[in-house]
Amino acid sequence: MTALFIDGGAGTTGLEIRERLANRPEFSIITLSEEDRKDRKAREEALNQADIVILCLPDDAAKEAVSMVKNPKTRIVDASTAHRTAKDWVYGLPELTKGQKERIQSARFVANPGCYPSGFLSLVRPLTETALISDQQLLTVHAVSGYSGGGRKMIEAYESGTKPSAFKGYGLSLKHKHIPEMQHHAGLTMPPIFSPAVSPCYRGMLVHVPLSAGLFSQKVTLEDIHHILAAHHQDSATIRVKPLSESQDMTQIEIEHCANSDRMELFVFGNESTGQILLVAALDNLGKGAAGAAVQNINLMSGCPETSGLRL
Repeated sequence: MTALFIDGGAGTTGLEIRERLANRPEFSIITLSEEDRKDRKAREEALNQADIVILCLPDDAAKEAVSMVKNPKTRIVDASTAHRTAKDWVYGLPELTKGQKERIQSARFVANPGCYPSGFLSLVRPLTETALISDQQLLTVHAVSGYSGGGRKMIEAYESGTKPSAFKGYGLSLKHKHIPEMQHHAGLTMPPIFSPAVSPCYRGMLVHVPLSAGLFSQKVTLEDIHHILAAHHQDSATIRVKPLSESQDMTQIEIEHCANSDRMELFVFGNESTGQILLVAALDNLGKGAAGAAVQNINLMSGCPETSGLRL
């Protein structure tokens, strides 16, 4: 039996992870009382007793928690942004590239990916990896998330009883904390221009990457792009590249398209007469964008079936 400890388990992501681990006899979960969660010694004991620790903490607190782990056998999944581009950490997106799943399986330190980057990288990494898009291209990504992605304060603000905004853009300084991992793991020399927004729905996410013919290293069709994405993700347990015929029949897509699930769906839209293409990833910001991804990584690290406990 694998012993798990969720540090920060009372937060939104921590609670979602616990739900997915419920009734899993292969795991035992170390639980601290509310008083002990605030006690450094009790936390340190739990951190070092666990086979796998899941950190659902702000960045600085996550770094501190890592420094408290002295047991060389304790493995860590960090859901914060603190280690997503760190040299000694494995990026926890199994679908990133060939061999990534195996690297996660054997890793001691795994950085759970961000919600927006998960969608962006699932769309873009296959194109940069095949050199269809140069690593020197400046890309743009627009995305919208359910308000649960902002954590407890944003959840309370949206559920306070006052009428929320229908659409709220943010990250206007172009310094969003997810940009470094987008750039790093896509293999880009320039950070993408990232324009995120929040919608007044609790969960769900859409990530849009618009592309024009001039961005590609050769002439391409929608079929070419679709083929590259489908080939890259053909063995994925959680990512589905939807048929091009299905995309061509669609006139709209809702933010809740993959809400309440741990899967991601990718779409290729476009107007070939203008050479314009729109890649879209639909996911749940709390599912494949957070807790579902963490449980997928825990499964891989503990030798369990990859999709156990996931909502697909």
